[in-house]
Amino acid sequence: MKKLMSRNTKNVLVVSFGFLLLFTAYGGLQSLQSSLNAEDGMGVISLSVIYGAIILSSMFLPPIMIKNLGCKWTVVISMGCYVAYSFGNLAPGWPSLMTTSAILGLGGSPLWSAKCTYLTISGNRQGQKSNKKGQDIVNQYFGLFFFIFQSSAVWGNLMSSLIFGQDPNIVEIPEENLEFCGVSTCLDNFTIVGNTTRPAKHLVNTLLGCYIGVGLLAMIFVAVFLDNIDQDLAKEFRSKKVNKTFWNTFLATFKLLRDPRLLLLIPLTMYSGFEQSFLSGEFTKNYVTCALGIHWVGFVMICFGASNSLCSFAFGRLAQYTGRIALFCLAAATNLGCFLGLLYWKPHPDQLAVFFVYPALWGMADAVWQTQTNALYGVLFSENKEAAFANYRMWESLGFVIAFAYSTYICLSTKIYIALSVLALTMVTYLYVEYNEYKHPTPQVHEDIFKPEKTDKELNEKEMISQTQL
Repeated sequence: MKKLMSRNTKNVLVVSFGFLLLFTAYGGLQSLQSSLNAEDGMGVISLSVIYGAIILSSMFLPPIMIKNLGCKWTVVISMGCYVAYSFGNLAPGWPSLMTTSAILGLGGSPLWSAKCTYLTISGNRQGQKSNKKGQDIVNQYFGLFFFIFQSSAVWGNLMSSLIFGQDPNIVEIPEENLEFCGVSTCLDNFTIVGNTTRPAKHLVNTLLGCYIGVGLLAMIFVAVFLDNIDQDLAKEFRSKKVNKTFWNTFLATFKLLRDPRLLLLIPLTMYSGFEQSFLSGEFTKNYVTCALGIHWVGFVMICFGASNSLCSFAFGRLAQYTGRIALFCLAAATNLGCFLGLLYWKPHPDQLAVFFVYPALWGMADAVWQTQTNALYGVLFSENKEAAFANYRMWESLGFVIAFAYSTYICLSTKIYIALSVLALTMVTYLYVEYNEYKHPTPQVHEDIFKPEKTDKELNEKEMISQTQL
């Protein structure tokens, strides 16, 4: 048991640090897109293309890839799609940026679905072996994952701030230009509001070279150290040459939409996309870059990442004592306060501390949305994990797409009101799901199909001995 426990913990850590490396690159790059490629809104539109492609891939790719390749190799291949996006930013233009955005999007849903499936399998296994509730172990594993993963915002943005801080062209923003920051002004041309100056090209290339390097390192790290825990299931699936099996898997994502619980969770899942896109797309551009300059974006997002990381770990363990509902209500109240504050705050360089208060609070709220929503999907749809997490990624991505798509067409104040409306709907539908779960609890699935791998020499030896004795 101890050996299996250490293997499960090791695997969760490998997944977590692999994602840490990968999103050190992508997360830092995403935070800069609205400012770095501000011309004609190209950066924000590229993000919209990414999440649009994720929606398409969520419809069919995750179940097919995971069942054919297993979680491990699905993660490795999908990571390569993320690295391609960094290459596309080396020569930013509509063709290169949109093409690599689409490639990233196709790999996005399989990556996250495979990760969620892997952690859920590991958590349920560990729960069986230690005679604990699988739900609690899954919560802890997701909390540990997001504790490590969310710190990627610290390292990725630290790299961008340190490198862009060497730009000799940094100048103090004139007082009269500050009137364009925040929600106080809404011009006809939404793509040029604020103060955006692209750093020197050699500094941008240096940053992208670092991002490409850590992305490739993430792929190698996972390929070498992660156990292929579902390889037997993948081999069994590939051996079944039956068209019905293929089409059932192909349509699994859509079939799960017949479950009313999943339909009620759509607003919650979409809101996760809305709130994340607002911070990375709107707050960084209209508040931080506008009032302080692009070289401050990284430092501000470091605060978000640190808060998110610490709270993810804390909430993952706290959930077994407080329950999910209390944490979700805390996150909703925090986001509500932040949105209302941003409606009335006029950003100014003299208020430097305030630029860090908002992302710190946002990080705390996002830690709940991420850890608890992932864990909730794993608990409610434990029998259809691949399809459930594909749906999660699809609807979250739809939230991203909508938010990024209208980013260059409507006023910032309107965007805040839209996000508040989605938040209100989210809490109504989510609380109804919890009420229904309280009245009719989902049966705990015994993960008998997830047998220890044949690579576990100790268990194999015991099995051979017992067979010899028989």
